Amino acid sequence: MGGVNHTTRFAPSPTGYLHLGHAFSALFSRARGERFLLRLEDIDQGRCRAEYAAAIAEDLAWLGASWDGPVRVQSAHAAEHRAALARLRPWLYPCFCTRADIAAAGGAPQGADGPVYPGTCRGLAAAEAARRIAAGQAHAWRLDVARANPGALFFTDLARGRLRCTPEQHGDMVLARKDAGLSYHLCVVCDDAAQGVTLVTRGEDLLAATSVHRLLQHLLGLPEPTYEHHRLLLDANGKRLAKRDGAPTLRSLRAAGVTAAAAVERVGGGAGGSWEGLCPPQTPPARGEPPLDRR
Repeated sequence: MGGVNHTTRFAPSPTGYLHLGHAFSALFSRARGERFLLRLEDIDQGRCRAEYAAAIAEDLAWLGASWDGPVRVQSAHAAEHRAALARLRPWLYPCFCTRADIAAAGGAPQGADGPVYPGTCRGLAAAEAARRIAAGQAHAWRLDVARANPGALFFTDLARGRLRCTPEQHGDMVLARKDAGLSYHLCVVCDDAAQGVTLVTRGEDLLAATSVHRLLQHLLGLPEPTYEHHRLLLDANGKRLAKRDGAPTLRSLRAAGVTAAAAVERVGGGAGGSWEGLCPPQTPPARGEPPLDRR
C-alpha cells in the first residue's frame, strides 16, 4: 500500500442477500483502508428491497466488517447525480433507438453483452430531437465519447500499474433514461468523490469499466482515485458466484451453523491468511469485452 492511508468502500446493491463473493469483497476493502465506508447502491428501485438493505448491515456485523461513519444511500443523493448529468450536457445527445433497433443496425460491432451502439442518433438535427422529446418519445441520454475523450487518460491499478483508458471501446454509453433514471457509471463516480474514497477496490469484472469512470471524473473535474481490482470467487464449476445463479447466502450459511470465523477463513482472510496475491496482473480486456451493466 506504499504507506498511504486510504479510504475504501464496500458498495453492494440491496437486490438480494449477500453471498461469499460479497464477503470477500467487503473484507478485502476493509483490509485495504484506514477508513472503510459502506454505501448502498439502490438506484434500481424496481429490484431493491428494504429487507435486503437491513440484511447487508446484519451480515457485515456478523463478519466483523464494521464501517466508519454513516451509510450513504445512493438514491438519497439523486439531486447531486442529476446536477452532474446537467454539467455533462455539452457532451450528451438524446437517443431514441430501442435495443431492437441497435441489434438490427447493420455493421454494429459486437461486444460480449451484445452490439455496441453504432451512433445512429449522434448526428440527429437538434430541431428533430427537440420535436421528438416534446412529443413524448422515449429516449436516453448518451455520452458522445469521441467528443468527450481528451485522448490521453490513465488510471492506476495497484496490481497492474498505470493503464491507458480506452472508453471508446464501449461506444456512446447511456448515462440516463427517461424511464429508468441515471446510470450506475455516473452515480458511482459522483458518490466516490463525495465520500472521499481514495482507493476503489472491486472485482476484476469491473476493470474495463474503469475507463468510463475515469472519463466521467475528468469531465466533471472529480479527483482520480487509485484502483485495485481483485479476483472473483468461483464455484465448484469455475463460475463466478452471483445472486442470479443462486450462490449460497451468508444468511443460509449462518443458519446452517457456519461460524463467522469459518466464513472469513473460507474467503481467504482468516487467521494466518493473507489478502496478498488476490489481484494478479492481467492484460486489460480486449475491445468489446467488458460488461457495463451493474450486477
